Amino acid sequence: MFSSLAPLARANPFYAPHLQLAQDGVRRRPEPAEPTSTPRRLAAASPAEEEYSCEYGSLKFYALCGFGGVLSCGLTHTGVVPLDLVKCRIQVDPQKYKNIFNGFSVTIKEDGVRAPMEAAKVRIQTQAGYANTLRQAAPKMYAEEGVWAFYKGVVPLWMRQIPYTMMKFACFERTVEALYKYVVPKPRSECSKAEQLVVTFIAGYIAGVFCAIVSHPADSVVSVLNKEKGSSASQVLVRLGFRGVWKGLFARIIMIGTLTALQWFIYDSVKVYFKLPRPPPPEMPESLKKKLGLTE
Repeated sequence: MFSSLAPLARANPFYAPHLQLAQDGVRRRPEPAEPTSTPRRLAAASPAEEEYSCEYGSLKFYALCGFGGVLSCGLTHTGVVPLDLVKCRIQVDPQKYKNIFNGFSVTIKEDGVRAPMEAAKVRIQTQAGYANTLRQAAPKMYAEEGVWAFYKGVVPLWMRQIPYTMMKFACFERTVEALYKYVVPKPRSECSKAEQLVVTFIAGYIAGVFCAIVSHPADSVVSVLNKEKGSSASQVLVRLGFRGVWKGLFARIIMIGTLTALQWFIYDSVKVYFKLPRPPPPEMPESLKKKLGLTE
């Protein structure tokens, strides 16, 4: 009797898998054995499970990072030379080069497109007919003003590059954190490489805008200083005034925003292509832990 009812009981949708009918009555089914196969992994593997091409901190790691830096800076700076040319001309001659679009128009009509050490570059960009190449400009500058011609803008150049570089890294890192926290709808560990590179590009552009703003006054002084003979940075600053140092800001925002975004994008793409490991998460120094009483 029970043997004939067993198949019907198993077909019942309310059949309890832990109960099994047998000829001698009802007894509990044995618990299923633990699966021996490896559990299924998520598509987005954790960083520890990824395969890397080298060890973090090794010579190969730094060599490939250096290659990424050369590639990202070399390509981007080459690409923005025309925009940098117009930006410098707006800064030193705002009456002639009124804005970015007019600046491009006038420059192309008069000089065509020319490619350009910082002082020689600015001379080539801002003084029409002075020189067309670095080989022409450098000897001419040395003959006119000596070695000082190449270094008279070093102080304002520091004032430009130091805040620029600080903002480039600090703002980029904080922007990446904010994008993953407030904008991207899923954790970073679940994002694909392509999605992470999009976040890198956006964060780089935002960082570039702030880089341009904090360093633009000093950049204006550098541009005018390298054009004129016998002027000092303080004299140029007084003559330009508050409004004058902000000339060409829009062109520089476009230039530095694009430049910084592409630099971070290319650099991270190189690291993804060569499968470089991420740096380990930062840890609080032991001395600070002891000072704060966080150690036992």
